[in-house]
Amino acid sequence: MAGTELSGGVMRRVAVVVVTFNSAPLLEELIASLPDGLAGLEWELVIADNGSSDGTIDCARALFPAVTVVETGGNLGYSAGINAGVAAAARHDAVLVLNPDVRLAAGCGVALMDALDGQGVGVAVPQLTDGAGRLIWSMRREPTLLRGLGEALAGATRAGRSAVFGEVVSSAVDYESVRDVDWAEGSTQLISTRCWAEVGEWDPSWFLFSEETDFGLRVRDAGLRTRFVPTARAVHLEGPSGTHPGLRALLLCNRVRLVAMRRGRPAGCAFWVLTVTRETIRIVTGRAGTVLALRALVTPGLLFGARGPEWVAAAARGARGGSRTRRI
Repeated sequence: MAGTELSGGVMRRVAVVVVTFNSAPLLEELIASLPDGLAGLEWELVIADNGSSDGTIDCARALFPAVTVVETGGNLGYSAGINAGVAAAARHDAVLVLNPDVRLAAGCGVALMDALDGQGVGVAVPQLTDGAGRLIWSMRREPTLLRGLGEALAGATRAGRSAVFGEVVSSAVDYESVRDVDWAEGSTQLISTRCWAEVGEWDPSWFLFSEETDFGLRVRDAGLRTRFVPTARAVHLEGPSGTHPGLRALLLCNRVRLVAMRRGRPAGCAFWVLTVTRETIRIVTGRAGTVLALRALVTPGLLFGARGPEWVAAAARGARGGSRTRRI
C-alpha cells in the first residue's frame, strides 16, 4: 500500500497483524477501515489464523488478495498468533496489533506512529469506543494488592478513579489528553521495531488474558513507555467471546499468576485471597459466571495448570483436574 514519506525520503511502514479464530463475519468491516485508518503510511496485512473452521482464511483472501496468511495449526492463543504474524511480516518500522473486531478511524495510524517518535515511546494506543460510541476504559495500572483490595470492595470502575486503589483508569477526563500508562488493553497497539527487539515476543503461555499486561509491564521494565493518544481513534466491538463460561475463570487465574510472577509468591497468595473474596461477593449478589470462576481459583490443577483450549473447557465443566502443571 502506498504511503507518504518522511524528510529524507524514508517511508514509514507498518505490519498490520490480526489474530483470527472463526472471525469471518468481522473481517469485512475491519479491512474496509484500514485504507483510511492507515492513510499516510505504507502497510501490509498479515492474518495469523488460529485454526478457524468458518472460512476465515478464504474470506480474508477474497476481501484482500494481497493479505499474508499464517496458519498456526491450532488454537494457540493471542500471543502465539501475534508472534507468528510478526515473524511472517516483511520489513517494517512498527507492528499494529489488531483484534478482528476493531475498526480504525481515519488518521488513526499516523497519529499513533507520530507518538512513537516521542522519546522512549515503545507502544502507542488509541482512544477506543464500543459499537454504540461509548468510551472504553482501555488504560490500565499495574495490578497491586491495594488495587486488588480497592476493586474487591468498590468494584473496578469506582476504584479506578483512584490511582492508588484502582487498576482500570476510569475517569473520563484522563482520556482527553496524551499520557503514559503502565499498560493498555491489547486489541489495538502500535509497537515500534525497537520495542519489539528489546522486549521480545508476547508470552504465549497466557493463552488469553494478561498477555497484554505482561507485555506492557515488560515494555516498562525495558525503560520504554506505553503512550495513550486521544487523537487516534478506533472502535472495538468487544464481541461475545467473553461470555464463554470458562473465560472469566481464565482471566482471574491469570491475574493471580501475574501478580505472583511480578511481586512474589506471598503477594500472589494475598492477591488470590482478595480475588476469591471478590468472587464470593459476586456470587452472593447474583452475578453471572462466578461459580465456575471461583471453582477454578480453588482448584490447584486449574490455578497452576498450563493454559489453552483444554484449560478453558475444563474450567467451563467445573472440572477438578487440569492440564500439565505449571507453577505460578
